[in-house]
Amino acid sequence: MKTEGLSGTALHTAAARAAHLIVDGEPVVFRDPFAYALLGECAEDYVGLHREMADHLVLAGLRAAVVTRSRYTEDRLAGAVRRGVRQYVILGAGLDTYACRSASGPVEVFEVDHPGTQRWKREAMARAGLPEPPRLTYVPLDMETGGECPVDRLAAHGFALAGPAFVSWLGVTAYLTREAVARTLAGLGRLAPGSEIVMDHLLPEALRGPRARAYAETLTPLVADGGEPWLTFLSPEEAADLLEEHGFEVVEQVPEGDAAGPALRARTDALASSEISVITHARRRA
Repeated sequence: MKTEGLSGTALHTAAARAAHLIVDGEPVVFRDPFAYALLGECAEDYVGLHREMADHLVLAGLRAAVVTRSRYTEDRLAGAVRRGVRQYVILGAGLDTYACRSASGPVEVFEVDHPGTQRWKREAMARAGLPEPPRLTYVPLDMETGGECPVDRLAAHGFALAGPAFVSWLGVTAYLTREAVARTLAGLGRLAPGSEIVMDHLLPEALRGPRARAYAETLTPLVADGGEPWLTFLSPEEAADLLEEHGFEVVEQVPEGDAAGPALRARTDALASSEISVITHARRRA
């Protein structure tokens, strides 16, 4: 299976979700039954790394980051849906499977990502025999180089600007320039009052503990060699300032290791946070 046009980050993220159900014990933090199938013929190339080295600092940390931020985000999304929100925007969706897992639900899902990634995902879904979710809309956009505002692209694909939305932006900001992060938030500032966003961001070096430093020292050259270097690091205060500058008020900021509560902290297996990221939940001001 060719992976041309697909971000390596998207593949490793899907593999982490799949591997969590294979190599980690109970309690399961986040259950994605479709991730392995989406990876198709290359599944074992990626998941196999976790089978062989489940306790490796980077692999265990990657699994923890992916499943905890997903658990945290979808729990907050569920709360927003109970309050009447019916639009879910996934920025940098990669191989996300929420639309597959909630096909019978009331939420319209808008996946925003590079057109090459979206094309690969749709082909992978077809190969895996997964039907196109009825409430999923693909919105092609390169957030780094694309000059068009994400909200304009969303509106052009059926998104209702007058209604509130829930936005997730996970595993993306580190790979964008700070200017691109600010530009995206400026666009999201046009969302209806009451809209919410959950985003994660890597901590600057000065705020990292020993485990986060070791994780970064190992992974930084690897992601750079793979053509997707880390570019932006935000302290909790910097993330809050950016959000507030563009019309959002922070609801909560949670270290990655605390985002899933005791499901991550009280474990006897290898799953453990790298402690390098923070999750910020914010709401669009009225």
